[in-house]
This record gives sequence, C-alpha cells and structure tokens, in this order.
Amino acid sequence: MIAKVNLQDAFGRFNEAYAPKIAGTVNDMYVKLVKFQGPFTWHHHENEDEMFLVLKGGFTMKLRDGDVYVGENEFIIIPRGVEHCPAAKDECQVMLFEPITTLNTGNIENEFTHHTLERLGSG
Repeated sequence: MIAKVNLQDAFGRFNEAYAPKIAGTVNDMYVKLVKFQGPFTWHHHENEDEMFLVLKGGFTMKLRDGDVYVGENEFIIIPRGVEHCPAAKDECQVMLFEPITTLNTGNIENEFTHHTLERLGSG
C-alpha cells in the first residue's frame, strides 16, 4: 500500500532528542526523522555517507576543521569517515537519508546509541 507521510504529524508523535524514527524506506536507505536539541556525540561512519535536511529550526554541525550552521530548508552531506558532532541550541527537526546499516552513533557506543528504531506509520 502506498501511503503519504505528514511530517508535522510524524514529528508530533515523539519528543525525545537524538532518537531517530523511521519514516520510510527507499531502496536500501531509511528516511529518518529526528529532533536535535543540545550536544550529541563526536563520531564517524566508516561505510556510510549521511544527509541531514533541516525542516524546522537549525543546528551546528561541528567538524574538526570548522563548524557549519545548517538552517531551515538547508541540508548537509557528511561523507563516510568524517568525524562530526551535531549540536542544537533549541529543538530542531531534521530528516536524515542514510543506508539501513547506519548506526546513529557510528563508531561510538554510548547513551545516544539506538540499535533498534521505531517505525512511524506505514512509510
């Protein structure tokens, strides 16, 4: 069954920051929704690139060679192997496009790590 996803409704279904939810699957990629607030953790992904699309608010992507602010309607792609750390002063809503194999904390295991992700709706 083909179903659409209302992003406002989907983001309204959860509150926890840095706990990605699966909103859909495209081939071998997950479309994830996540709220950022506060600092995350420095990490990298050995085998996967990541795309972060800001839908509401904004965040700073901390990189070892300089920070990049990503605001509403902007996205950033972090290539595999690049160490990064998202941080948001205020809550922001982000859509991620990542391979299914991507662990949210990459090479690090800590309190932010989510091995199993909740699926929102039928996306």
